[in-house]
Amino acid sequence: MVGIKKIAVHLPYYRLSRKTIGMAWGAKAGKGERRVANFDEDSVTMAIEAGFKCLQQENRDKIKGLYFASTTAPYWEKQCAAICAGVLDLSPGIRTGDFGGSTRSSTNALIAAIDAVKAGLGDILVVTADCRPTLPRSPLEGIMGDGGAAVLLGDSDIICHIKDSYSAWNDITDVWRMDKDNFVKTWEDRFIVQMGYEKDITHSITAIMERNNLQADRVDKLVMYSPEGTSHQRVAKKLGFKPEQIQDSLVDRTGNTGSAQALMMLASALAAAKPGETILWANFGSGSDTLLLEMGERDASSVTGLTLEAGKELSYQKYLAFRGLVQTPQELIRLFPSASVMWRTRKWSAALHGSKCNVCGLITFPIQRVCYSCKSKDNFEEFPLSGKKGKVFSYSLDNLAGGPNPPTIQTIVETEVGARIYCLMTDCEPEEIKIEAPVEMIYRRFHEEAGFYNYYWKCRPIGL
Repeated sequence: MVGIKKIAVHLPYYRLSRKTIGMAWGAKAGKGERRVANFDEDSVTMAIEAGFKCLQQENRDKIKGLYFASTTAPYWEKQCAAICAGVLDLSPGIRTGDFGGSTRSSTNALIAAIDAVKAGLGDILVVTADCRPTLPRSPLEGIMGDGGAAVLLGDSDIICHIKDSYSAWNDITDVWRMDKDNFVKTWEDRFIVQMGYEKDITHSITAIMERNNLQADRVDKLVMYSPEGTSHQRVAKKLGFKPEQIQDSLVDRTGNTGSAQALMMLASALAAAKPGETILWANFGSGSDTLLLEMGERDASSVTGLTLEAGKELSYQKYLAFRGLVQTPQELIRLFPSASVMWRTRKWSAALHGSKCNVCGLITFPIQRVCYSCKSKDNFEEFPLSGKKGKVFSYSLDNLAGGPNPPTIQTIVETEVGARIYCLMTDCEPEEIKIEAPVEMIYRRFHEEAGFYNYYWKCRPIGL
């Protein structure tokens, strides 16, 4: 039987309260907060981070496919799934694909992955993330949030069986963004909810319940995508579900994270579910997908990443700067990238491979043809460093480098295997950085130059 082997969530470091947004515009503020992607994060980096949390120590050779889903993919023509597969260090011989167009793209990708597993392809990793642009002072500014999620599917060692799925499409212009639009657009609220969301999601939930002869009182948990955090409660009540059966939408804690929202809610539900429990999981966007799940045995490492209390409150001014909605001083030094150089160096610049000398065992970064210890030449094997922990060997704070969130923190990381890596530090409080503080390596966007996005590795404090 096909099912979920692991599931993980990535929440950005920064939080923005709706009170802060309201104060900025002299308007009434609702309760709760949203997550805000750092200026060096986008849908690709957040999906990759969720993917790393999901795979953990999983044997990467077993992964036979990777699907990427988002409404805010940074490229329209260049496969983001291939970028993710390269950084996650997966085999070049696997199947990859991008899904987009609606917040339902994540379950579209997941259902395609289920079909692939059923056909005998093997384990499939689905990664998803969104960072949807909203017009300042619009209601969506406080409702939407940023985040990513990942799920590993397979037919062995599963923690949650996928028993059935039902999908229906609906060509309705309720929430949309044209190819020339800078911000998400919506139609009138009542039309969106009543003619779009409520009809579509009610249809798919009812259909799968009838097909499986399932009554509401036999469902232990109903996990439903919710546009603003409340509409799902009204739908669930009409379908006969009680409040204790309804999974928290997380919208008041994370914001509506688009394509990642349904997977975040499912991860939260699976973290609390007991073996044998029945879960209905419904997603929405230009139609609806509903899946019928049965919880199995799980261990602590199978569900990770729901760190709702972690992170730091962000000012509204920095939020605008992170989104590029106000102009800030540009970085003084911007390296001009080269597509051919990026391709030649992809094994260390994307997959973070170092070299291990076959003579003396010295591990260095980046890959070196000549060992600087024993001087042997072209006698090494590549050594992956992306999962290795490290500590701060040295650092400096640069307040003159520019950028949206100074100071720039230049760091030398000494990894647990001895190799040292020069990189920038992110997601941290500069005054709390110390020599020998533990850090981990993460993949982030550097800048846009030469007409494409330039990504590279940074470090982040552990437990800050």
